[in-house]
Amino acid sequence: MLTMTGIGKSFLGVRVLRDVDLSVAAGEVHAVVGENGAGKSTLMKILAGVHAPDEGRIEIDGGPVSFGHPLDAQRGGVAIIYQEFNLLPERSVAENVFLGREPVRRGLVDRSAMEKATAELLDGLGVHSFRPRDLVRRLSVAQQQVVEIVKALSQNARIVVMDEPTAALAEHEVELLYRLVRRLQERGIAILYISHRLREVFDLADRVTVLKDGARVTTVPTAEVDTDELVRLMVGRELRDYYPPRAEPGSAGEALLSLRKAGNDRLRDIDLDLRAGEIVGIAGLQGSGRTELAKAIFGAEPFTHGEMTPLRPRSVRAAVRAGIGLVTEDRKAEGLALRQSVRDNALLVTRATGRGGGRSVKDLLAAVRISPPRPDQEVRYLSGGNQQKVVLAKWMTVAPKVLLFDEPTRGVDVGAKAAIHELMRGLAADGMAIMMISSELPELIGMSDRVVVLRDGAIAGELPAGPTEEAVMRLAAGEVAA
Repeated sequence: MLTMTGIGKSFLGVRVLRDVDLSVAAGEVHAVVGENGAGKSTLMKILAGVHAPDEGRIEIDGGPVSFGHPLDAQRGGVAIIYQEFNLLPERSVAENVFLGREPVRRGLVDRSAMEKATAELLDGLGVHSFRPRDLVRRLSVAQQQVVEIVKALSQNARIVVMDEPTAALAEHEVELLYRLVRRLQERGIAILYISHRLREVFDLADRVTVLKDGARVTTVPTAEVDTDELVRLMVGRELRDYYPPRAEPGSAGEALLSLRKAGNDRLRDIDLDLRAGEIVGIAGLQGSGRTELAKAIFGAEPFTHGEMTPLRPRSVRAAVRAGIGLVTEDRKAEGLALRQSVRDNALLVTRATGRGGGRSVKDLLAAVRISPPRPDQEVRYLSGGNQQKVVLAKWMTVAPKVLLFDEPTRGVDVGAKAAIHELMRGLAADGMAIMMISSELPELIGMSDRVVVLRDGAIAGELPAGPTEEAVMRLAAGEVAA
C-alpha cells in the first residue's frame, strides 16, 4: 500500500535522513524502532506532509504522491496518531472526531448525523464503554486513544501511523489497544507502529525496520529476530550489557528508611526496609498500590497509621527535608516545568526547599550526561531520555538519602534507558537507597537487588535478585505454584 524509497532530509545543513526505504502492506503492522534521534519522527512527518523530502519518492497503491501539507496527506489516506493527543477536552467525542469536517444541514452543523456516524465507528471497533456525546475530559487515557483512532477512521485513512501509542497507558489499557490494532488489520489498514517497548513490537508487528543515525539498518520479519539482536542493531551492544552489574549480595548498608505496619486507605500493613547501596524493585499489577506506596513515603498521600522511621512525613516538603526524593511516573505533568530552562528545572527543588547539595548545575548536567549540555534550552525541546535526566539532576541538587523512581524509563529509547540505569546504579554505589517501580519486568529483574511484589495494597511476597518473570507474576496475580 505504501512505499517510501531513498528518502533523504537535511535541516540547516545537518543530514537527518539518508537513503531510507520503508514499505507497508495492507493489513500489515510494520514496526519502526531506533534510539531518539534515529530519524523515526522525521520520516513519519515526511509521510504526513509536515516536511517535504529533499530526496526520494513516496508511492501509495503504486502511484507517486507528493504531500505539501498535512491536509494533503489526510486526503491521501494517511493519518498519524501522535504520542500527545490532539483533542479538545471540553468537546464531545463526536465533535472531536469530526472537528473541522462537521456535516452540515441547512447551514447548521448536523449533530445527529455526526453522532450517528461516530456511534457506527465505535460499534465497528467493538467499543461500548463510552458514547459520542461524552465529553473527552471525562474519558480515560486509553479511551482518548480510541477517539484518536476513530478520528483517523472517519477520515477514511488507509495508512495509520501510531507514535508511541502505549506511552501514557496503564498495563490493563494496553490490551485494549492491542485489540484495536488487530481490528484495523482485519479491515486491511496498513499500520506503521513506532515504539520503544520491544515487547509490543514482537506482540504486534509482522516486520520491523531499524533506523540508526538517520539511515535504515535493516528490515526483517519479527519472527526472524529476537530481543537481543534487535537491541544490538539499535544501539550496537548486546542485551546482556543492557543492565549494569548488581551490588554484591549482602553488601547493602544500614536501613535509611523503615516501614512497619504502615498504611492508609490504599495501603495496608506495609513492612519494608530501604537500605543504603541497594535498589529495591517494586512489582505488581495495575491497582496493586505501587505508585500509592511511593506517594505515601513521599508525603504526597501520607500514611495514616503504622511506623515510618526516621520520620513519617505529613507533606512533600517534610519528606524532602528528611532526605527523600521522588522521580514521578509522569515527568511532563508532575516532574518538570516544560517551558522553563534546563537550569531552572535542575534548581526546582533547591529553590522550593532551600536545600542544596553544593554541586553546580554545570557539574550536575555533566554527571547525568545530558546531550547536548545546554543549560538555557527549554526542557520541552529535549528528548524523553534527556528530560528524565533533568529530573534526576533536580533531585541530585539536594542529595537525597532515599530516592524513589516510578517508571524511571517510560517513553525513553533503549540507549537512554541504559544511561539512566547506570546513573541509578551509580547513586546506589554512592550509598543512596533506591526504590524502583517498573511495569517492565525485564527492567525490574535486571536492575533490582531484590523484588517486593504488591497485591491489593499489601506486600504479597519478596524475591531475591534475578527472579523469573513467572515467579513475579505468580505473586502479583495471587497464584500459588503447583
